Order: sequence, then C-alpha cells, then structure tokens
Amino acid sequence: MDNPDNIPEFGTKRENEERRDGGCGIVFDPLSQRYAVGLQENGLFRIFSGGVDPDEDMKEGVTREVIEESGLHNFLQIEKLGEVFAHYHNTLRNVNRVTKSTFFLFILENAELIPVQLEEHEKFHLVWVNAEELENNWKERNEDGDLDHWFYFLEKAVVLAKELGYDKTSKDIKFLR
Repeated sequence: MDNPDNIPEFGTKRENEERRDGGCGIVFDPLSQRYAVGLQENGLFRIFSGGVDPDEDMKEGVTREVIEESGLHNFLQIEKLGEVFAHYHNTLRNVNRVTKSTFFLFILENAELIPVQLEEHEKFHLVWVNAEELENNWKERNEDGDLDHWFYFLEKAVVLAKELGYDKTSKDIKFLR
C-alpha cells in the first residue's frame, strides 16, 4: 500500500484485502456526557462509519453515514480528527479491508432521532456509553489489532471534546502503539 502522506497505519495486513476509503464519526452528547455507538449482535461497540465515493466530499459522506446509521442529525459542531490507513477484517461484510479512513468528532446539539437506514449487513443498534466503557469493550475484542485505529481516534476525540469544553467527565484515553 502506498502511503505518500505518511499518515499513521494500523492493523495487520492480510491477503486479499479490498480497498474501500471512507470515514467514521465519533458522536458525543454534552447533555448526557456519553458517546453514541452501534451495538453489534456479537457485543462489539462500533463507531458509525462507511465508505465514501471518490466524488463525494469526505465530511459530507461521513455525516451521511452517521445520520443513516444512528438517526442522530442535530449537530452543533463537527471537527476533523485526522486520517489513517487501517487494515482490518470487516466482520459485518466478512471481508478483509484496507482503507484510508478519515475520522470526525460530532458534537450533538440534541439527541433527537430520525428513522435509521441500515443496510442488510448492518446488524447493530444505537446505544450510549462513556469513553471508558467503549475503551474496555474494544480491549476485550482487539486480539488482531483490528480496532487499533478506533483507539487512536477515541483518544483524539476525548482530548478534543474536553478542550472544546463539551466532555466534562471522561478520563484520558491513552492509546499505546
């Protein structure tokens, strides 16, 4: 894989990786002091994410994915957290993936919901957790390093949400590479 931008790279390279670039959104509600995630059938908390077409603006595409998958749509602020290359096994589609992934922090104005538009393979539902619950859930399920890029961005999201004055309760997340 070429990495001309010298951005961080995570995960384990696998045979037959499919390339699909896209992004993820970490959603924070200042009122409840919790993060919105999807709870999969296997117990994994997942960040709302998806592929973004080459002609689609990355921020708009990730926002679309967050709205479609979570139903949350009233955002007070959206901040780019960064980009990574990630190698992982996509459990929902059962394929090995490599992606240049762009992450955003979404700060909610309110937690009003609209109906979700999950695709057939998306078997999860919205739940609210604190950063420590999210970190612990991932630690229990990260044997292959598939979630390393999520840890990296969770740390960045918590730091930024605290700096912006929204997150007043999370402990610091320290991702060790």
